[in-house]
Amino acid sequence: MMAPDYGKTFGLWRAGAAEPWHNYMNHAFVEGLRDGSLPRASFLHYLIQDYVFLVHFSRAWSLALVKAETLAEMKVCAGMVDALVNQEMGLHVKTCAREGIDEAALYNATEAAENLAYTRYVMDAGLQGDFLDMMAALAPCVMGYGEIGVRLAAEKAADTPYAEWIATYADPEYQSVCSTVGEMIDSAVARRIGDLSSSPRALQLQDRFTRTTQLEISFWQMGMNV
Repeated sequence: MMAPDYGKTFGLWRAGAAEPWHNYMNHAFVEGLRDGSLPRASFLHYLIQDYVFLVHFSRAWSLALVKAETLAEMKVCAGMVDALVNQEMGLHVKTCAREGIDEAALYNATEAAENLAYTRYVMDAGLQGDFLDMMAALAPCVMGYGEIGVRLAAEKAADTPYAEWIATYADPEYQSVCSTVGEMIDSAVARRIGDLSSSPRALQLQDRFTRTTQLEISFWQMGMNV
């Protein structure tokens, strides 16, 4: 099926990371969500680590808010922090509660090495670089989950136990978030550097996006390594 359209810049970055992006989208963990074959222990391990990831991801979007140059950018970044802290993390809390894991245990979980590598890379991108560095590092997670959600919703097995997870990212509300972030990135690129394809920064930003995509693959694999 055709990938969702999340903006011009995202499309360029996605094409520039074609092989790792394919591996991210089609990892065995993702396929296990689709057909229900993913072991529950793997999913719960991932979910606990993803809760910790979202804590740091929220911090990264807060840093992006500081780096923003326009009110429109600030509104999107602030909205992302709110959505992560008050909505997406709630899915993890609710699912884990059914398994006897409370929110305190989630928040205090020991970070896996793959989690540390990913979250600190994103924070470092923001501390070292500017708003565009941050967007290139943040986009693979935001848009990647949107793309996965759309595909799995269309292809999932009727009895997969992971239907709720899939529905979260296929939901029109989440898809709207992806489109909004994509539009903001396009505007941010136009404002700061103009034509991305001819900019001296193109390779640097592509490397940020590609590296984070590779870290997403490692995160899926972490879930499998239980």
